[in-house]
Amino acid sequence: MTSDQEISVRRGEFERRGRRIARRSWLPATPARGVIVLVHGVAEHSGRYEFVGRTLAAAGFAVHALDHIGHGESASAGARTNIESVDDAADNVAALLELVRAEHPGLPAFVIGHSMGALITLHLATRAPLDVAGVVVSAPPLIIDAGNPAQRLLAPVLTRLAPNLGVLKLDSSQISRDPAVVTAYDEDALVFRGKLPARTATEILTAATRVLDRLPQLLVPTLALHGTADAIAAPASTDRIEQHAGTTDLTVRRYDGLYHEIFNEPERAQVLADVVSWLDAHLPAE
Repeated sequence: MTSDQEISVRRGEFERRGRRIARRSWLPATPARGVIVLVHGVAEHSGRYEFVGRTLAAAGFAVHALDHIGHGESASAGARTNIESVDDAADNVAALLELVRAEHPGLPAFVIGHSMGALITLHLATRAPLDVAGVVVSAPPLIIDAGNPAQRLLAPVLTRLAPNLGVLKLDSSQISRDPAVVTAYDEDALVFRGKLPARTATEILTAATRVLDRLPQLLVPTLALHGTADAIAAPASTDRIEQHAGTTDLTVRRYDGLYHEIFNEPERAQVLADVVSWLDAHLPAE
């Protein structure tokens, strides 16, 4: 176990298809027991996961994260908050996973995704076999109520004609019950506070439908987490995972009364303790 003061925090970038993608890492001082790729949600960036990264690194894991195209410090690689393609976003996660495997040879690897990051993680894990020790998905948005029927019908058209047109704004008061978290989110220059572009909204809707259909192909060990008071990603999404995932190694944890960002709720220490406990149980026996 590493103390918080001993954790090394590094920032850098990697290149894929000629585009520079920002990355950051939280590394324990002692030899890591496993590797984690952390996948953030829409409109935010990996820097918001400082507490998560430090907590997991203190538990002995080498944690690596990227900023999606159009997000955070990768914003210059694409239009602001335009994810462009969930498939490409999943490819970028896979590229980082391959990179960190080379940096930490022989260690078991995990992917942890929150919100849109959970959707990207599930997309990656269900489109083809994924060679990891397990995945953790927090607040996966598989059942999406946002937008009225007309907006949802027009979304694919807008994606073609005006992909960067803003169509939906997230309500920051719904991310956490901690007012300090909401204030920090609203004041963070790397968080996009405008309306999500049509391309991103359509990609999320399309990917959610595909992942729901492919849940029987979710065969890796999976930990699914959701706050029961999540007003951004319907808790029924995790119900679907519980009902239809193909894996025989599935753990579902629901947190009564917690909002969307369970890693940023007042109970976050307990949530992450549950994650670490599950990760520990999925490390190879020594």
